[in-house]
Amino acid sequence: MVAGGLGSAARERFDAHRHKVLATLHRDGSPRISGVEATFLDGVLYLGMMPGSAKGADLRRDPRMALHSTSPEPDDADPSGWVGDAKLEGRAIEVVDEHERARFAGAQDGMPPGTFDLFRIDVTSLATVRVGEPADHLVIDTWREGQGLRRIERR
Repeated sequence: MVAGGLGSAARERFDAHRHKVLATLHRDGSPRISGVEATFLDGVLYLGMMPGSAKGADLRRDPRMALHSTSPEPDDADPSGWVGDAKLEGRAIEVVDEHERARFAGAQDGMPPGTFDLFRIDVTSLATVRVGEPADHLVIDTWREGQGLRRIERR
């Protein structure tokens, strides 16, 4: 469980944009990045995707993954207004339970009918990055499973 408000700050960043960037591993171990939509439902992070996708095959073969929230471009005239971003790492667990799948589908606006692949994410690390106050440094808050919270300030 992520403490100290980091979880809610990260969720705010993930919820700010519809599309995220997912990193998975190809069969040969090399990285693959893909666009993906992520959904938080009852405090659980889900990744839903089209059936037969390469990213779904990657996650079935090797559940390790990373997710980036994306972020808007900072204003060149005032980079202090940049809201930051969030990143997480974890393990994907395929959801096959029909009740859980139906609950997920029912919570989606405009979800296309038909089948879909669904994964629940067991988060093992989380980080947010933002501009500090004053705007002369970055503030990086991290949580890692078994290590707790940590703050780094980079100037």
